[in-house]
Parts: sequence; C-alpha cells; structure tokens
Amino acid sequence: QVQLVESGGGLVQAGGSLGLSCGASGSTFAIVAMGWYRQAPGKQRDLVATISSGGTTNYADSAKGRFTISRDNAKNTVYLQMNSLKPEDTAVYYCNAVSVYSDRTQYHYWGQGTQVTVSS
Repeated sequence: QVQLVESGGGLVQAGGSLGLSCGASGSTFAIVAMGWYRQAPGKQRDLVATISSGGTTNYADSAKGRFTISRDNAKNTVYLQMNSLKPEDTAVYYCNAVSVYSDRTQYHYWGQGTQVTVSS
C-alpha cells in the first residue's frame, strides 16, 4: 500500500510561480511512475505531467514550456515547478503513483489534493 501527501498549493497572481511536492510512504519500492493531475470545478480530472522511475517525462500540451516535473527516488518524492501561471491553471492538483507488485498486479494511488488558485 502507498500513501501520498501533497504540499505547496496556494494563491498566486497571474504570471507568478508555485512549486508542489508529493511524498510517498508505505510500499514505495514498487512505484514505477508518479505524476500530477488536476481537476477544475465541474470538469474532469486531467493529466498534467508524469515521470517514470527511470526519468522519462510526459506533459500535457498546456503544461509544456511552463511546468517542470522532477523526482528524487531516494526520498520517494515528486515535484512540480509551475511558472508563468495563468487563471486557467486554477484547480485542485492531485499526486498519483503507479505500483507494480510481485504478482504483476498494477495499482494507482492518489493523494488528497492541494488547491492552486491563480488570480487575474
């Protein structure tokens, strides 16, 4: 079992920056990828960025050039640095982890979410 805790959300002005962190605990040895998703009021939860344990990254088109995902495998932590923020980035941001266990069963785990609000 994996537990995820996000931190770093808050209120920023358009054009500003914000950094998010997500720490994993529990059976972290089985984590093969981590990432960030976001959900605005009345909208579906969408992918923002992912990173594998080997360092392969994937970004939503809206995040490319503005957001950077990174990880510290030794600390079981994933980060999201957000620059040039826009009001459309306002959402609850969720940390995600994917684990594969010895029986090859795959599980997705989610954090509780952290609010990011960008004012105009």
